[in-house]
Amino acid sequence: MKNFRSDNEAPVHPDILQAMVDANQGFSESYGYDVYSEQLTEQFQQLFGCWCEVLPLTTGTAANSIATALTTPPYGAIYCHPNSHINVDECGAPEFFSGGAKLITVTGDNGKIDIDRLNDRLENSGHHGEHESLPAAISLTQCTESGTVYSLAELKAIKKLADKYGLAVHMDGARFANALVTLGVNAAEATWQSGIDLLSFGATKNGAMMAEALVIFNPVYNKQIKRLRKRAGHLISKMRYVNCQLLAYLKNDLWLQLAHHANQQAQLFVKSVNQEVTLLYPVEANEVFCRLPLKQINSLEQQDFLFHRWPGQEGVIRLVFSFATKTEDTEQLIRAINNI
Repeated sequence: MKNFRSDNEAPVHPDILQAMVDANQGFSESYGYDVYSEQLTEQFQQLFGCWCEVLPLTTGTAANSIATALTTPPYGAIYCHPNSHINVDECGAPEFFSGGAKLITVTGDNGKIDIDRLNDRLENSGHHGEHESLPAAISLTQCTESGTVYSLAELKAIKKLADKYGLAVHMDGARFANALVTLGVNAAEATWQSGIDLLSFGATKNGAMMAEALVIFNPVYNKQIKRLRKRAGHLISKMRYVNCQLLAYLKNDLWLQLAHHANQQAQLFVKSVNQEVTLLYPVEANEVFCRLPLKQINSLEQQDFLFHRWPGQEGVIRLVFSFATKTEDTEQLIRAINNI
């Protein structure tokens, strides 16, 4: 089987797995008072070049939902793209964690929020007073659910709009490493220096076993963050096993090397596949959405290629390239498509 279905299905990177084995020697303090926790805060502050609060977690849903609870009251509104993970893939968790906040979608091409439409939404909010939800936050997905990447200019433009209306800016960075490689900038430039207040920092899709983090850059949104985590059921007793994953992930820029390989495989596919293949979105990271004849899709599946048939769009498949994708598997996929 040649698996292009999801980077969630990729194995754990050996260095990260070894870090967990190393952490499994003897006893250690629980609930985040282990030696790895202090190292993790220092590592993240060094990575981003600023003060930040780091909340280790095991799922992106928890990171996104706690971010929602920190920024948005029960009567508040969060603006996001219709295809964003918080809108279509979290089973209402952001609304639940916040106590009832409303998600308001703003459309835009290639999975990105259109800033003019966002401005129009915000400009026309508030006319019904207490009858409507209070705008509180903007949530951006980086990389987007279409595999595209917000530029720094786009991020800063959205931040300018957020400041105008007094909103927080949250970034869902499940594939943040892939976006960073594409942008070719450092972590600070891609986050707080471009106006991001909170970042859901993903590692699971890029080589970790189950390691995510919520990173707070703006101390305004750092109120009772640890109690929110506890109340959400995500205060992990043996937290050292999450912390050590994140430390190994960042060590010697492993995370960027893994993302670079995944992105590189996607580019190899795009540059080599038959030009008759229709790409639905620009390929800017490690995901490819393309349209193929159903006969061709069936043939690929019969040849043991695994991928995701995109729901609601007949003839559309999603290919995800991971750190573990072998070049020979990508080349086999290219040949299979080109030869059908």
